[in-house]
Amino acid sequence: MNKYECLYAIVPELNEEETKSVIEKFNGVITANGGMIENVDEWGKRRLAYTIDYKTEGYYVLVVFDAPAELPAELERNMKNDEKIMRYKVTRHHA
Repeated sequence: MNKYECLYAIVPELNEEETKSVIEKFNGVITANGGMIENVDEWGKRRLAYTIDYKTEGYYVLVVFDAPAELPAELERNMKNDEKIMRYKVTRHHA
């Protein structure tokens, strides 16, 4: 198993409950596919460096997890198909 980081930005229009639901959904994708979440760091609403779909803010979440090599592709596929995710990046974490 490798260690990965996933940083993603959720659309800012969601209320707190909907935001938590999105975070839990993607944490569930990680654990359901054999991953183990090490840390979830919610950065909160931050200003974007440039507008994305006419939005100037995003709710940022950083997840550090251990997973088999095929899990990042599955996680990216799920994030790509979710309209509540503005941007995402999954990278291999080197400690």
